[in-house]
Amino acid sequence: MQANGAGGGQQQPPPQGPAGPELGCLGAQNGEASSGSAAGEQLAHANGLLPSASAANSSGGSSSPGGLSVNNGVPAAGGPGSAAAELGGGGGSALKKKKRLSQSDEDVIRLIGQHLHGLGLNQTVDLLMQESGCRLEHPSATKFRNHVMEGEWDKAENDLNELKPLVHSPHAIVRMKFLLLQQKYLEYLEDGKVLEALQVLRCELTPLKYNTDRIHVLSGYLMCSHAEDLRAKAEWEGKGTASRSKLLDKLQTYLPPSVMLPPRRLQNLLRQAVELQRDRCLYHNTKLDNSLDSVSLLIDHVCSRGLRSVCGAPYMLQCLGIMRKQFPCYTQQILTEHCNEVWFCKFSNDGTKLATGSKDTTVIIWQVDSDTHQLKLLKTLEGHAYGVSYIAWSPDDNYLVACGPDDCSELWLWNVQTGELRTKMSQSHEDSLTSVAWNPDGKRFVTGGQRGQFYQCDLDGNLLDSWEGVRVQCLWCLSDGKTVLASDTHQRIRGYNFEDLTDRNIVQEDHPIMSFTISKNGRLALLNVATQGVHLWDLQDRVLVRKYQGVTQGFYTIHSCFGGHNEDFIASGSEDHKVYIWHKRSELPIAELTGHTRTVNCVSWNPQIPSMMASASDDGTVRIWGPAPFVDNQDIEEECSSMDS
Repeated sequence: MQANGAGGGQQQPPPQGPAGPELGCLGAQNGEASSGSAAGEQLAHANGLLPSASAANSSGGSSSPGGLSVNNGVPAAGGPGSAAAELGGGGGSALKKKKRLSQSDEDVIRLIGQHLHGLGLNQTVDLLMQESGCRLEHPSATKFRNHVMEGEWDKAENDLNELKPLVHSPHAIVRMKFLLLQQKYLEYLEDGKVLEALQVLRCELTPLKYNTDRIHVLSGYLMCSHAEDLRAKAEWEGKGTASRSKLLDKLQTYLPPSVMLPPRRLQNLLRQAVELQRDRCLYHNTKLDNSLDSVSLLIDHVCSRGLRSVCGAPYMLQCLGIMRKQFPCYTQQILTEHCNEVWFCKFSNDGTKLATGSKDTTVIIWQVDSDTHQLKLLKTLEGHAYGVSYIAWSPDDNYLVACGPDDCSELWLWNVQTGELRTKMSQSHEDSLTSVAWNPDGKRFVTGGQRGQFYQCDLDGNLLDSWEGVRVQCLWCLSDGKTVLASDTHQRIRGYNFEDLTDRNIVQEDHPIMSFTISKNGRLALLNVATQGVHLWDLQDRVLVRKYQGVTQGFYTIHSCFGGHNEDFIASGSEDHKVYIWHKRSELPIAELTGHTRTVNCVSWNPQIPSMMASASDDGTVRIWGPAPFVDNQDIEEECSSMDS
């Protein structure tokens, strides 16, 4: 038969001669009907997978008048499309021994076969398995799959007995049977067969003595008045292909891959490869999209669309300098309105404003232009006699709390919209209120300092709770609304629960923790440690993940931050007058930003504009960092051309 052509609809007699019967046998081994087959017999799929109705209608195949199945437009036996034609005509060449495939080759063929089957190209899968001599999955697994998808639960249970010797864990069969019976039970209920469902619950599920809590939940579904109520309470798609496919995905996790491949294995491997390339891309700073449709699998990942089209994959490393130009490494604006050292800067949660605090006793609110990304002075908040060393925006950005240095016992709560002072709080003149953090509800905040004060207050400055004897260096409220993290003078970070008054140790360093910040998901903590630099901790596992190199950190308080679309980057000021940027997974800096002339005390990455960052320095200025101006495809093309020459 022709490799990619379509045979005639009329059946032809088999070729005569010595090679005729032998080739007819080969055709049968390849899954094709031999010349001696009954005319009305349909060709069975070699991989054992039943084609879907949509696949049968869209595969391009048709049936000959004799009733034989046609694969991809090629007749199953006889005529111009015979086996002899496909094999090149000569019997001797047809019988050449096939090269034995390696294990990796077999794995790739199985992965491709699974993907094609998912697309409904079952006849193509048949031909692939026949020609390669591979098996997509174990025959018992094939039967099991088909019986599950057809809802033949008794047969599926019998298939489990055949699969039992192939499953590594003895408990896996019990779990698989439980999942099967659960689906059977739910389908009976949806069909209104309450007595049959009760029989499954009492006589099949309960005797398994597995997951009794779930059985109690299932029994409650007997009270559902109609099918919609059942589907809503059970969070179940209902009887049919969708729920059975989901069930099969769960069942496959208990079977070894040699028996049945994990669901969508090829897509998962490709997705992992794309994610790995993104992780290795030093300047990748775009919104995370896990869909394979958003990338090309034909070339390696390159951040810039221009680079992708102009340079191509071989230039990826050479073009890092160009991609760096699209990263916040260039001074876009220098804010000089403060007249003394600038100790702190922080973008609002919505990214539209920047607050800066200075030794000159003022807080300045800056407005970010959404089009030009230029900042202009919006409000100046005055009267902080000791200067402003820390600022915290409320979750809704309506309020701002300002704190002073160690000898400051006061705290200011400002209404950002009106510029009015709502509360000026001071519990005692002996207090030191140097840090503050907002509760996620926006109605409370915690504050404290190194003289042993640790308070929880409302928006009017009323004291709600206090924790005695904790010398606080820095504070953070977790998203649970209960836990407050506090670094103290014992070189540690502890978690304090103001509801049940419990505390626990989370991080222990060997040197003073000058400041820290937490990632949006609450998993990672970024610490500035005296004489050590910037450390990354995993709060869940309570382990030190990484120590970042390059930064100069003594005993000054320097504030670092997470940044970028997916918080893949880390930035910190330094006592050597620079701003350092690292990729989260790399200890070496990917950028060192120069321009400040004294210690850089604080950096803040705009949470809504990933290409914008601010830094505050003792030189009295605030620098706004962004991409290099006027980078376009023409620049990229010229630089790539010069690199090529």
